[in-house]
Amino acid sequence: MDVADAARGPASFLSEFYTSFWWVPAAVLAAALAIKLPTIIRLWTDPLLRAVGGLLLLACAVFVFVAPSTIAWVNRVTGVPNISAPWVYSLLTAFCGSCLVLIIAWRDGLSERSAASRRATRRVLSAYGGVIVLLWVLFALADVPVERTRDLDTYYANTPFMREEILLYLLAHTTAVLITSKLIWNWIRTDGLDAWLRWGLKFLGVGYALNLAFDAAKLTAVAARWTGNDLDWLSLNVAPALACLSAVSIAVGFILPHAGQYLHERWRLRLAHHRLRPLYLLMRSVHGSGVPFVLRASPELRLTRRETFIRDVLLPLARRTDERLRARAYDAALGLGFPPERAKALAAAVAILDAVDAGPGADGGGAHDPDTTDLLREIGALSRVLRHPEDVREVRVRALAPGDTVAVTE
Repeated sequence: MDVADAARGPASFLSEFYTSFWWVPAAVLAAALAIKLPTIIRLWTDPLLRAVGGLLLLACAVFVFVAPSTIAWVNRVTGVPNISAPWVYSLLTAFCGSCLVLIIAWRDGLSERSAASRRATRRVLSAYGGVIVLLWVLFALADVPVERTRDLDTYYANTPFMREEILLYLLAHTTAVLITSKLIWNWIRTDGLDAWLRWGLKFLGVGYALNLAFDAAKLTAVAARWTGNDLDWLSLNVAPALACLSAVSIAVGFILPHAGQYLHERWRLRLAHHRLRPLYLLMRSVHGSGVPFVLRASPELRLTRRETFIRDVLLPLARRTDERLRARAYDAALGLGFPPERAKALAAAVAILDAVDAGPGADGGGAHDPDTTDLLREIGALSRVLRHPEDVREVRVRALAPGDTVAVTE
């Protein structure tokens, strides 16, 4: 069994997967576009977002029209054998141009939109627009009467004008992917990147590296035809599978930073809401009722409503706390080995629990107008120590030990 036969095994499997499930990368790319679309529409003046939107849209179109069934349908509807070839090549070339426009937008950003970057964008659009026009001219000059839905690149590799067309689109694609890959891997090494963005860039880097492998497989198969050899399996089996994997990786690269940051923010809000639960339950017992349930409240609104309720109930309690007890509780917590920040929160918890037990008629142990600013600001720390009642109880026992007659709540 020769090398080609050995390679056809796994390569053929990947090719069959691509032929049957070509919609997988198209669906993933469409999902990436759908996630980005609201932001693109809202911030349409941002050239970076426009470039991302254009790139994802063109990538989706490439995978829709490169499917063998779509190729046959376009040829049949137009009545022109193989007219799908320049159409798909044009979409792929436009995708290449979008990659380079994205590079320019990444490099300069919205605030650094200089005349030089605008000129560079125009040059890219002109160059790749010219390549697209030339692709159609070469197709019009070529003689390609036999429809090929999967192996057109190698079948017509030696056909005049079609040979030049195939080489042109591959070189245009390779050039754009090389430049884009270099930018991405340089960016990954930049310090201070958000973790989600860095992982997104890594997936993009892998995706564009797979694109380079796609170009290498195609060019090798075509060059083999020029020299009278047959390496069609590279173009027919390996290249489509590489393109499929590349598309999924690129789509994940665009989805991950947005989705990751979104989920991280939602998790942060829900965690903050959950951590306030002990203090919320205490304040609800003081107030007699809690925050009314709202079915469609967002995590942000739920957190804000809980924080507002806690502060509203806590404020009158804070104004009648015994500041001397609070000071003794702070010293007691330090004596028990707690760090200063936790000792401060434990002391506040002891003072608040004392005010709750004393009831609304208490005078705060003789203190007038205690400073409530820190207490109302640090409700998160106060709620966290209430999750450890044994620590609060131990500090309170020590703080009351000097002879205070307030009973310790078990």
